[in-house]
Formats: sequence, C-alpha cells, structure tokens
Amino acid sequence: VEMGAKLLCLFLASALIAYYIYTPIPEDVEEPWKVMLITASFRAMGHLAEVADRLGMMHYMDALMLLTAAEYVAPTSDENITVTDTEFSNVAVRLYLPRRASDGLRRAVIYFHGGGWCVGDAGMKSYDHLTRWTSNMLNAVVVSVNYRLAPKYRFPVQFEDVYSVTKFFLQSSVLSQYGVDPDRICVAGDSAGGNLAAAVAQQLLKDSEVKTKLKVQALVYPALQTLDMNLPSYQENEYKPILPKLLMVKFWSEYFTSDSSLREAMASNRHVPVESSHLFHFVNWSNLLPEELKKDCVYTSPTYGSSELAQKYPGFLDTRAAPLLASDAQLRGLPLTYILTCEHDVLRDDGVMYAERLRAAGVSVTHDHAKDAFHGAMMFVSSPAELAVGHRLLKRYIEWLNDNL
Repeated sequence: VEMGAKLLCLFLASALIAYYIYTPIPEDVEEPWKVMLITASFRAMGHLAEVADRLGMMHYMDALMLLTAAEYVAPTSDENITVTDTEFSNVAVRLYLPRRASDGLRRAVIYFHGGGWCVGDAGMKSYDHLTRWTSNMLNAVVVSVNYRLAPKYRFPVQFEDVYSVTKFFLQSSVLSQYGVDPDRICVAGDSAGGNLAAAVAQQLLKDSEVKTKLKVQALVYPALQTLDMNLPSYQENEYKPILPKLLMVKFWSEYFTSDSSLREAMASNRHVPVESSHLFHFVNWSNLLPEELKKDCVYTSPTYGSSELAQKYPGFLDTRAAPLLASDAQLRGLPLTYILTCEHDVLRDDGVMYAERLRAAGVSVTHDHAKDAFHGAMMFVSSPAELAVGHRLLKRYIEWLNDNL
C-alpha cells in the first residue's frame, strides 16, 4: 500500500509539474523550452499570488511584488557609468551618468519601467541592465523613474509622478547641470511604461510652461487603450506567455480601483457606457489594423455597460490613461516615434493602431513588428532567463535611438 501511495504521489507531482511546464508555445518562437520554463515560473507566481489574496494573507499585486524585490539590485557604478538613486521633484529616480568624455552636450532618455502600474522597479536587474546599456551605448544621461504603484496609489498618481519628473528634468537649469542637449531628449518605456511615455508626450504638447520639446518617444509593446478588450490580439493571445488576457485586465482595472465589478466588466468587454460611444472610432480595429492582423476575427459593435462604473472610475476614459483616445488634433505635433510590437502579445494591436493613427496625423513613425516575439521579451536579457530574442529587440531599440536621437 505504501509503495502504491508513493507511486501515486510521484505520478501526481509529475503531472502537476508537466502541467505547469508544458505550455503551448507558438511555433516561430526561438528557444521554446526556455520560454516554457519562464512562462511556468510566471504562472506559478500568479497562482501563489491568487492563493495568498484569497486567504487574505496579502493583496495579489503585493505578492507579485515579491518577484520585483527578488530581482532588485542596488545602484552600482562601473567604469563607464555612475549610477545613483536620487529624487527629482520628490519622485524617486535612478540616474545613469556616463563617465567618458563627450564632444558636446549629451543626449538624454527618461525611462518608465513596465509592470502594469502595479509592480516593477527601476532597480530590477532587467531594467538596470536596459538603462545602463542605453546610457553606455548612447553616451546619454538616463533617468529611470520609480513612480508610485497600485494598489496603494491609483491613477493618476503614476502619470503625475512620471510627468513631474519629466517636467523637472526639462528645465534649462537642470539640463545644463547634467550637460544635456535640450534638442536631443527622449521619453521611453515598455508596457505600462510605454503607456506612461505616450501620455507624457501628449500632455507636454498642451503644457505652455514647458519650453523644451521632446525629440523622440520610444514605446515598447505599450498598453494604450482601455475601451476594447476584445481586439484580435486579445482574442488570439488570450493564453500566451507572460501576459495572458486576464492578467492584463487585472492590471488595467487595478490601476483605477480594487472594485472587482470593474475587472469583471472589463473581462467581458462591457465596461464602456453608451454616452462614451463616440470614443470607439479611435480604437475601431476594423479600420485601423492591416488585413494580416485581423486573421479570422470579425468586428462586432460594442456591448455597452452601466454609466455607474464610468462615473465612479472616470480614469479608464481619460487620455492620460488611454493615449489612443486622443483626438487626431491632439496627436499632431507629437515627436518622432518608435513603436515596437510583438506578434504573440495581447497589446500588439494597441501599438499597431497607434502607429496607424500617428501616421495619419502626420507624425513620423518607425513601427518595428517582431513576428516571433511575445510580451516582455526585451526584459529577458540578463541571466539566468536570457533569451536571444530579448537581445535582438534591445539591440534594435538602441540602434534606432542612436540613429534618431
């Protein structure tokens, strides 16, 4: 009997491990076993966070933050870059200053990390690698912003933090203190950070107090709209690695509230009230996506939700949270733009539609589409979770900045 029980336990444990590790990975993705293991560890973390949340031990996002904490590295200078943690306008930033001489004034990149407005840190190993490399390769000053996070802080706090840092840095006295060329400044970010970068670039156009103009915005697989959670990319990539649809819905709703009624309405795509119906043409994918991305999806008119949610949480209809909702007039005059999208990503169509709308508004756009990549791929560039595709995307992003900033 004991032998049988042991065998049963072994069988169940093996089945559980196999279930966790085996995830269908798109055929064109490189290093599928590595991607499978990374996905399995993210899934396990998500499940543990869910359990902790249900048992009332800690909030789901606080549990996910443990991953951020495990990845944290202290600010460490090296022979090329001086790294310090400081504050700009009372917001924590990690500052990267090149040590090698510069012929003239330097370029600058203001960077916003991803993590669904709820997790992440400028000091995570992957972000430290990215921003340090940016500073070194471009001989640029890099300001990586540690904006405050949900669930403790809701929209618009995250936006206000990154905006106040940007505005502080763009003052001529601050630029001259760091030897920065006012004509060569970029805002950049990935995922939720790409969302914040797009929103900051839009807001700066309206701000008469800011004299310095951005030269470039670089948006890496950005989240740009909260209206339609049923785009072809959401349908196709519902269960794909790193960012399944329900996790993205959770991040979006948590940005505004812990009220589960918003999350549930978003998950079933019934959260927009009829009085906001005029906004849908800004995200109408049947007009804005190329044929090859529509696949077999058929556009259906939205199912409207109650007005109550939008009255309680107006943030999800605000362009500072959803930059794709800006009118064509508000997009004119935006800086030179780089957008990276990944095929296997729920956020793919957000980036593709923004590129299309910006071009129509006369903005110069470089849209890089990685057909064999998934959301977050650029973060996997430092060991142990190092991926060839991550290096390739990072290299492409840096090359573009080098040529255009």
